[in-house]
Amino acid sequence: MTTFGLDGLARKTGAVSRSISAENPTGEKSAGGRATEGTGAVAASRLGLGWKISPSIDIPAGETAELARIAGPGTIRHLWCTTAPHQAWRGTLLRIYWEDEAEPAVEVPLGDFFCNGWNVFSQVSSVPVAVNPNGGFNAYWPMPFRRAARITLENLSAEQMTLYYQVDYELGDVPEDATYFHAQWRRSHPVPFGEVHTLLDGVEGAGSYVGTYLAWQVNSPGWWGEGEFKFFLDGDDEFPTICGTGTEDYFGGAWNFDVPGQGYTAYTTPYLGLNQILRPDGLYLSQQRFGMYRWHVLDPIHFSADLRVTVQSLGIGPGQGNGLPHRYRPTSDDIASTALFYLDAPSSSSRPVTPDLLTLEVD
Repeated sequence: MTTFGLDGLARKTGAVSRSISAENPTGEKSAGGRATEGTGAVAASRLGLGWKISPSIDIPAGETAELARIAGPGTIRHLWCTTAPHQAWRGTLLRIYWEDEAEPAVEVPLGDFFCNGWNVFSQVSSVPVAVNPNGGFNAYWPMPFRRAARITLENLSAEQMTLYYQVDYELGDVPEDATYFHAQWRRSHPVPFGEVHTLLDGVEGAGSYVGTYLAWQVNSPGWWGEGEFKFFLDGDDEFPTICGTGTEDYFGGAWNFDVPGQGYTAYTTPYLGLNQILRPDGLYLSQQRFGMYRWHVLDPIHFSADLRVTVQSLGIGPGQGNGLPHRYRPTSDDIASTALFYLDAPSSSSRPVTPDLLTLEVD
């Protein structure tokens, strides 16, 4: 297995590099660029074989495309994809299966997996996830597997979508202690008043929590991000072992993300960011909406038996700024979360019910 870090680039390894795309759907050696038909065939008709005849695939409405099927052992190193601009980012489900399991370890809307949950492009400049103009999605989470890996994309939207994609991986030994990459998507639409949004519940086994992306719609006036993140580890019941101090604090910001004179201020850094701020326009675009991420790459949250993660939908009520003490108040915001973790099992009994299109829709 390739060693991470720049020093590792200089080391000789027994790993074999492979890549799957529409130009080489099997990833086999010397099998790239051999297509004789595909989405680029008309444009390349005068150029001939090997000249971008199959750069993408079409996925009809309601159908699922298998993007990759890989025999292990190996490790997926990089995922890249793009669609027609903003096409069905929330209306498609990315799934990844390990070791021929029937249930996916990853089941997340395409846009949310890449920190773009609102069908509007947002730049992301982080270490494991990069999103670049105009809708170039990249993920560098290492994904080891032993026998088999399978990646699919289901198009739940009403229109055919065109997908360009590439799966870069290496074949080679996987360490005995390597765990499996998981990602779960959940939405509270909205959070019931006085309750919390649950990101994970009932995860059993040993592993590490490594990342959070939230697509948050504010449904009440005033400041919305007082809610604490709570991590219930290894038998925690009513009270968590890890408890944060506020939503903007968890994402590495402070004081409401509010820079005096300019208001909410976006930022994107290697491990955390408020990458998206969508403001209402007073006409058709209603509600303030945000996208934010935190990657626990340098500070993974380890668990040995079980894990539950929640965040409070909590704001500040009238009083602040008027010479009166501010008051916390529960809110009923619309929160969609993507929780990323590694687990010592290729699938998890904690997987939530697969969302339908009504749950996925941005509204």
